[in-house]
Amino acid sequence: MEFNPNSTFLYLVAAFVILFVLAQSVFFLVRAWRRGKQLGLSTAKLRKTVIATAVFTIAPALSFLVGVITLAKFLGIPLPWIRLSVIGAITYELPAATSTANALGISLSELITDPKVYSAIAWVMTLGIMPSIILTPILMKKIQGGVVKLKSKDSKWGDIFMTSLFLGMISAFLGMVFADIRSGPAGLIPIFVLLASALTMAVCGLLIKKCNMKWLETYAMTISMVVGMVCAAVITPLIG
Repeated sequence: MEFNPNSTFLYLVAAFVILFVLAQSVFFLVRAWRRGKQLGLSTAKLRKTVIATAVFTIAPALSFLVGVITLAKFLGIPLPWIRLSVIGAITYELPAATSTANALGISLSELITDPKVYSAIAWVMTLGIMPSIILTPILMKKIQGGVVKLKSKDSKWGDIFMTSLFLGMISAFLGMVFADIRSGPAGLIPIFVLLASALTMAVCGLLIKKCNMKWLETYAMTISMVVGMVCAAVITPLIG
């Protein structure tokens, strides 16, 4: 019997996980509301805060939807739905899945029906993110304290340190972008997509700084990702 990544069982597992997370959100929303009333905040102000927060979560959620659509092509909907709805990002999930598939000698060009390959990708995507969940509450306070201390002593070196950390993270992803550059025209597709997304982000940055469009800060990442996806969809048939 062939394995189905879109089976009813996996949908039920995904639905259970999502409902559990939503229940947590409602629980803490109620507690926050009650705490706000204890602090003397008016109902109108609390309602305005809740509505504003809900509205500003819609745009960033589009980037996760794009990620689910991207991964669903070869992993089905349930697994990407769980990973990107709870904790995860396309910038991690896709490289993790691709690296695992390459190690197993398969191509992520169609829906995976081999349970061993599927489970291997699922384990890598899940276990790979666990250190960030476990180590963050343990080490973040010390790391943040060290950065604040460095900035208080020398703000210039503090900014250089933070920029270096950011560039180090970006460099890890650039390796995947340029990995297939020698494979011909098809290897240039990731570079074109990267340039399109970077240019879009630069334009958004200019609009935020020069035109004082502060509201765009929330949408810049989503817009850049959507532009990158559109660029990939347009360029791939032309080059491929």
